[in-house]
Amino acid sequence: MAHTGFTRARVSAAVLMLAAGAVQAQNTQQIVRPPKINLWMDVSTGGMAGMPEMDMPGMGGLMAGLGGMGLGGPGAKNTGREYYGSSRGFHVMPPRILDVALWNGLKPGVEAAQSVPAGLKLGDKLPLLPVIPDKVSEEKAGPGGPTDYEAPKGRILFYWGCSPTVRSGQPRIVDLSKMSADSAASFGSAFSGRFAPDRGAKVRAGYDVFPNERDQRGVPRDGSLIGEHRVQGDSVPDSFRFNLGPAHDIMPAIELQSQGGLSESVSLSWIPVSNAKAYFLHAMGAQGDDMIFWSSSEVSDTGFGLFDFLSNSTIDKWTTEKVLLGSNVTQCAVPKGIMAGRSGSSSRGRNDSGAMLRMIAYGGEHGFVHPPRPTDPKVPWDQEWSVRLRVKSQTMAMLGESIEAQQNTGSREKSAKPRTSQQQNSNDAPQEAADESPLKGLSLPSPGNVLKGLFGR
Repeated sequence: MAHTGFTRARVSAAVLMLAAGAVQAQNTQQIVRPPKINLWMDVSTGGMAGMPEMDMPGMGGLMAGLGGMGLGGPGAKNTGREYYGSSRGFHVMPPRILDVALWNGLKPGVEAAQSVPAGLKLGDKLPLLPVIPDKVSEEKAGPGGPTDYEAPKGRILFYWGCSPTVRSGQPRIVDLSKMSADSAASFGSAFSGRFAPDRGAKVRAGYDVFPNERDQRGVPRDGSLIGEHRVQGDSVPDSFRFNLGPAHDIMPAIELQSQGGLSESVSLSWIPVSNAKAYFLHAMGAQGDDMIFWSSSEVSDTGFGLFDFLSNSTIDKWTTEKVLLGSNVTQCAVPKGIMAGRSGSSSRGRNDSGAMLRMIAYGGEHGFVHPPRPTDPKVPWDQEWSVRLRVKSQTMAMLGESIEAQQNTGSREKSAKPRTSQQQNSNDAPQEAADESPLKGLSLPSPGNVLKGLFGR
């Protein structure tokens, strides 16, 4: 009996020791040492629905301001350069932008190069040049300063959802006439919505970038990222090579089609965009002194924070929440009449009707780290380098114009038919459009001009 008890005790002790070892193994956290060399690549495709592709030298920043509001106000800073970073904005020219940023923590601020595949049609290498601190100038407030306040006029009306008619409970209305000079926070909250923190490069002194003062080229027509890429430079390891496949390539232009005038329900449809994970559409227009916003979201959201690169987890989350349209969706409808103007209804006695539509297809993010993570948690993961690639495609159009289906062959020679249901106001054309611009004569309601209209300026 004593012998049996001794045996059972030994077995029990062994079991306990094994269990403790298993728990300890589960609690073992792998040591991860982040890379000292990081590469960011942002790739954006832009254009104007139904219009021929335009790529004119010196026009790289055109329409970039459409991605935001209030640009150039008091305290705004301007370096006068439009090299790196244009992919984040809403652009028409150049049609395809590749932004590259390199942080070499081993030798910061030393020129490097990125070897690229022949299919990109940008030669064999892209120069990555150190960021040069710019002489930054600050815009001063105009006469009267910030106390020069004029009571706002009109309202802001928010509509949402793909529907031929206005749904119950809409619109959400913000009455600007009830706001005072001290209600800036209230005005800002009216435009609040979902916003994803930026995961791009925090470019500053010490980074190397492309485009730069030596090379400002956009990606040529039919250019492709598919193939081997290699980063070379002082202290950059020879292992910094990675391959991009079809799932990582530049997204094609959005082939948007539109039927119906502003007094009707506007029917929108599009050909599925390769590698798109989700879509989002947004329209803005004027109706007298009122500002009208609409988005394709199934829930109320202004949509201003959505026109940017988004992470895969954010895309999945917002698609589940029905803020974004799924990749299988190919059509949407703008509710009837929400953008239709009323002649002479504004305080200036004219028809301020006109609406601009923007659409974005999210390609998500792709990450690469070298070397691969060890399967044994006891082995530290010493990362040498990492790459983060972000991709998107976007387009814009005048809502209410008839845009026919196009063959995506790269020629894009068909153009939109002028709409007949509404006459555009020539005063809404952007002042930046020069005489030689192919956009001359196309009426585009500027967000800044419309906001000025809201405040009667």
